[in-house]
Amino acid sequence: MLYDLTVVQFSKMLNNLNHILDKGEAFAALKRVDVSVLLNARLAPDQFNLIRQVQIACDTAKIGVARLTGNMDTVPKHDDSETTLEALRARIASVLEYLASFNEADFANAANEHVSQPRWEGKYLTGYEFAIEHAIPNLYFHVTTAYAILRHNGVEVGKKDYLGAMPYKAPIV
Repeated sequence: MLYDLTVVQFSKMLNNLNHILDKGEAFAALKRVDVSVLLNARLAPDQFNLIRQVQIACDTAKIGVARLTGNMDTVPKHDDSETTLEALRARIASVLEYLASFNEADFANAANEHVSQPRWEGKYLTGYEFAIEHAIPNLYFHVTTAYAILRHNGVEVGKKDYLGAMPYKAPIV
């Protein structure tokens, strides 16, 4: 279950984020706006810009899965130096490739792992708690904020862009 909630869903959302960034690029070209204006846009003065939202979404996905599976030593390193859409897409691609290296068996003990991080001052969550109360909401927060930054700046993105493809089933007749 944690594999589906993290690897599968994080991958889907990062792909949706890529699609949303594509729409931002197309908008910038159509409106003759330097795409860096969108990349540096933010919703509020005290919030991170679009670049940082993408970086944190990627970090949340890769580090969250690594913590759940006890694989912190395999996490791809990114130096947060992205300034272009191409660089952000490369980061997303790197994280998607990393996520694809996991399978359900890697999560056999994930629910009961003790997951911590330095700023928690020695406290921990179980893997299950970490996934549902920290990693998943954090990823959605940053993808949603990236979406909202673009939408706020006039990019025509909608709920279907955010949600992505759905596994609809045809009714049995």
